[in-house]
Amino acid sequence: MKKVAILQSNYIPWKGYFDLIRMVDEFIIYDNVQYTRSDWRNRNKIKTPNGLAWLTIAVGKHYEKINETTVSDINWGRSHWSTLRQCYSKSKYFNEYKGIFEAFYLNNIEKHLSIINYDLIKIINNILNINTKISWSTDYNIIDGKVERLVDLVHQTGGSEYLSGPAAKGYIDESLFTNAGIKVSWMDYSGYKEYDQLYPPFEHGVTILDLIFNEGPEAIKYMKELP
Repeated sequence: MKKVAILQSNYIPWKGYFDLIRMVDEFIIYDNVQYTRSDWRNRNKIKTPNGLAWLTIAVGKHYEKINETTVSDINWGRSHWSTLRQCYSKSKYFNEYKGIFEAFYLNNIEKHLSIINYDLIKIINNILNINTKISWSTDYNIIDGKVERLVDLVHQTGGSEYLSGPAAKGYIDESLFTNAGIKVSWMDYSGYKEYDQLYPPFEHGVTILDLIFNEGPEAIKYMKELP
């Protein structure tokens, strides 16, 4: 049995994104599709003393594929690190992880958004001890059809089960997977425990960095239990 998930790359995603990665044997970054504006590709939410705020990477063209999209401000890393430091320096474990993220943000010269997201996902996976295989949709042949393409990608990996986020229930035809001998499972993002978070009220839908800076080695205890 091999479980596979397929999802676009996000910028410093929330904990649910990493739970999806944790629960599969192979996670495919689906980045040779159209970049979507006002989405999670280039931004995420953080907690600040004044409430929630977006941390956004400015990009150039908005009509390209995700893996073709490039940043438009070479100083974005310094700006983001300055904001993260200001908002999280008082969190319990900030100093423990400061060096890792400071080095990334201050030294990053990568222009492609998808690579930036991937590099951060790998750093965070290492912190959370997530060892799932990460691959790219471009590693495989791509066929036509929104859902047919997903079925074929899972088939090419040798997968027998596809784990999807609940938002896809509106368009996924499960029979296409069933006919290919692939089981479809749905991620459940309910039931997360609250942790010691700065700046009440508590908010689940923020970047995973919030959990890491506040709970450090205990972060995994506030994520989903593996089946």
